[in-house]
Amino acid sequence: MNWTAGEPEMYQSGGQVVNEPVIVQTDAGAKDGQNKCPKCGATDISLNVNKGLLRCNFCRHEFEPEKVEGLATDIRNLSGTVIGSGAQDIIAGTDEVLTFKCSSCGAEVVIDTAEAMQARCHWCRNTLSVNQQIPNGAVPDVVLPFKIKKEEAKSSIAKFVGKRQFFAHPQFKQEFTADNVMGVYLPYMVVDVNACATLQGQGEHEVRRYTRGEGKNKVTLYDADLFNVAREFDLVVEGLTVESSADKRESRGSAKTNNIINSIMPFDTENGVKWNANYLKGYSSEKRDTNVEQLKGLVNKQAKDIARYKANDTLKHYDRGVRWSNESLEVKGEQWKAAYLPVWLYSYHQKNKNMLHYVAVNARTKETMGSVPIHTPKLLVVSAIVEVIGFLLWMLHLPFLIVDDFDFGLLFLTLGFVYYGIMYSRYRNQGARHHHEKETKSTMDNLRQQDIFVKRQTALRNAKMAGANNKSVRGSIF
Repeated sequence: MNWTAGEPEMYQSGGQVVNEPVIVQTDAGAKDGQNKCPKCGATDISLNVNKGLLRCNFCRHEFEPEKVEGLATDIRNLSGTVIGSGAQDIIAGTDEVLTFKCSSCGAEVVIDTAEAMQARCHWCRNTLSVNQQIPNGAVPDVVLPFKIKKEEAKSSIAKFVGKRQFFAHPQFKQEFTADNVMGVYLPYMVVDVNACATLQGQGEHEVRRYTRGEGKNKVTLYDADLFNVAREFDLVVEGLTVESSADKRESRGSAKTNNIINSIMPFDTENGVKWNANYLKGYSSEKRDTNVEQLKGLVNKQAKDIARYKANDTLKHYDRGVRWSNESLEVKGEQWKAAYLPVWLYSYHQKNKNMLHYVAVNARTKETMGSVPIHTPKLLVVSAIVEVIGFLLWMLHLPFLIVDDFDFGLLFLTLGFVYYGIMYSRYRNQGARHHHEKETKSTMDNLRQQDIFVKRQTALRNAKMAGANNKSVRGSIF
């Protein structure tokens, strides 16, 4: 293949991915039991949301969080598979109930890790924490602390729901209160990828647009140049984030609203800190139940989506689109770490449809999205009224409805259906999702490109290239 070199020269990759993963022990030095204030020795420690620092509730001393050591930070040089010890496979049958001996008074304290990661000694009132990773998915490699306060989250949720009052279900309006919002740490896998992407296909560039015929028989035609197109480049993806709870990742079906939780990403995962159970004080958490191998297929698809969208930066000439026929991603290195990410979550169970609706707030960025139960009879009645109005406008044959000999009045015959669809989408938000292909941090280097003219095509009837897929996505689970 005769490449045209971009800036800089293409990196020639001939290495092989190491099959055996390297495990980085991210809980090195961690000890179960008491986490003490470095100043006074107290164990009553919690998160200061304003500063993102841990604070002793006894002497008010605040201290910086620890960063995870051992994981790669220069993803360009990442080779093979690296897995944080908190992301290792879950071992079935691992005991979730742990017993610790309090180092202050010697009493035995039981912690059910399915419910909490801390407990107070019932004799001396010191707090004991689970700090060492256990193979049941309860302790991640990193945790991203809450940054948005509860009052801010309540305000965002109330504002979101307030804009959707008219068609909201009466029972929901009666029972809704933003005070029911909960702070939750949800489990995710955060993945870094060092890869080489190769894409081959064809693209079209419009050179002429014209009309033929008269009146209602007038049609718009296009002439376009067809090119063989190829791109090859190094791709670095940092912080690709996927849910590691099977229940929250599953959103297929009309009764599922899990896509709402996905849609509030991305998180600033680069600010994650070493696991410390004190970050969970005052919040609930959900442990992961999915392993790396179960997520590799999804991550690979999403990484390919990112590569496809990165290539779009080099395809400005092809205004009619590009149809990729061959796409490959050679992964030279990948790094996986388990993470707890913070979400403010309001949930409402709609009994008549057995549907659990969510309104979620990203507790780092304040991004808000939700699903509000719809009063369907009211929406149908209003949509029917809109449809009647549209029909009457069409019957009147108003002059302003005809533009360039096209009767836009025909569109008014579907006005009620369009209105129903728009309102339903606004309340239910089934299409809301995290745009991983554009919102994930990524860089493209060492570009090599090929653009070879094939032929000029004339009298095309479509405004865009048939089968163009350079802006489509395959790795979405929603």
